[in-house]
Amino acid sequence: MSQSEQHSTISSRLGALAQRLGLIGRGQRLILERSSQLRLPFSPLPQPSQSICWQDGPQLQRLLDLPRSALSGPVQEDKAQAHAMLVRVIEAQEQQLSHFDLRMINGLSACATQQADHPTFESYAASESCRQVRIISYKDFVKTISLALPRFLAGESISLCQASWRGERVFWTGDHHNEAFACAIAYARRRELEVNLPAELSYYRLSEQGLSNLQQHYHVLAMPNAAWSDPAFMALLLDNGLPYARLSQLGGPGSPEFLLLPKHSSEATALGEGLRLAGAPDVVGYLQQLKAID
Repeated sequence: MSQSEQHSTISSRLGALAQRLGLIGRGQRLILERSSQLRLPFSPLPQPSQSICWQDGPQLQRLLDLPRSALSGPVQEDKAQAHAMLVRVIEAQEQQLSHFDLRMINGLSACATQQADHPTFESYAASESCRQVRIISYKDFVKTISLALPRFLAGESISLCQASWRGERVFWTGDHHNEAFACAIAYARRRELEVNLPAELSYYRLSEQGLSNLQQHYHVLAMPNAAWSDPAFMALLLDNGLPYARLSQLGGPGSPEFLLLPKHSSEATALGEGLRLAGAPDVVGYLQQLKAID
């Protein structure tokens, strides 16, 4: 296919898409065409991690208590409407468990960088980081786990968390002596040592209704940081006065920001569809895939 034929085919596809979306205005059509031709460093959204680290994955639970200040954008009303949709995407359930077998725990909520490389406590316990932790007897076990849980022998309740998008993995929410805790749990499993404590478990899951509402009302796209300094993209976004909100709180440094474009605006819809053609990952589709893990 020649370059002119290829360009004609792309133009035909854009025209058909514009007609299907009801974007009959010249301005919307231009937004669709120009945004579809953007060359930005889009990258796929990460798949669920097998790491023992709670932070090594999408921090979707933050949506539940998302502060309004987490969203940026030029119009307060646009940010408020996007915020109202986002906080309904996650549901939480708190459980009080009278007996919980600590051997079922295989994750840490507060991790150092080197811990993210390990899929299990057993792997972590065998690493150089845990070389100084030695458990040979039950007495050693009690001494070691008591470093992480000072009131272990008193039977004090522990705090745990779990997220549907992280599968069956249960995370301890303590923030100190990770090495001692992981080694003690690995020892208990190896020795088939039943260890029960009362526990408070916070369970997070994606809301089917919340996702449906978000998809109905918004394009939500993962934008690379470079987009916000790209003149062509910023011109499309700002020169046309499009309604939008952006969110950058759900990942670590370098993670993509979420751009929310309301579908009630034909111009914003044109930009959203064009960005998807250019390669921007669809966040709602990604979340729906994670929901299927439930």
